[in-house]
Amino acid sequence: MNKRRKAVVAILSCAIIIGAFSFSTAIGSTSATTTSGLTLEDAKKVVAAAEAKAGEIGVPMNIAVVDVEGNLVAFERMDKAWLGSINIAINKAFTAVAFNMTTEELGKASQPEQSLFGIHATNDGRLVIFGGGIPLSKEDELVGAIGVSGGAVPQDIEVAEAGVKAFTPPAPTPKATPTPGFEAVFAMTGILAVAYLVLRRRRI
Repeated sequence: MNKRRKAVVAILSCAIIIGAFSFSTAIGSTSATTTSGLTLEDAKKVVAAAEAKAGEIGVPMNIAVVDVEGNLVAFERMDKAWLGSINIAINKAFTAVAFNMTTEELGKASQPEQSLFGIHATNDGRLVIFGGGIPLSKEDELVGAIGVSGGAVPQDIEVAEAGVKAFTPPAPTPKATPTPGFEAVFAMTGILAVAYLVLRRRRI
């Protein structure tokens, strides 16, 4: 292999390596611009909407929002809300996210002679089987839940539903990034141009 051919092979190898690196970088930057899950800001919006509904119907409520793992993200106890409902609200949210269903639905399925009868005695007694706990989903993926307690069950459900309604995040939009492979094409074109000039000069 003569020196000219070796030079061409070396230059082309560099072009391929740089191009592959640029392509992978572009792909990585595109995927990194989207996020998922329940943020604190999301939870605050849910709580605020639920609080507004509770104020509208005139019933002070305890409102809890948990993430997909059941961890508390946001909680609010409205003035004069029942002290005993604090844990009930938190546990309603936990129950809803643990089974990905409303606590009302779980309650119906856990009645005598139903398939889940007795389930309320599991999970260290944290499960609540009456209405007021509702899952929160983003793009059909479970991300958390809201739990509300402080009024009659239909009131708890109404307030929780108001919180869920406020949780309508838009589909994540990737930030403007170069088309994957753009840097690769640019780099390879430049290197090939240099190789052409080198070979042309040698011929001269």
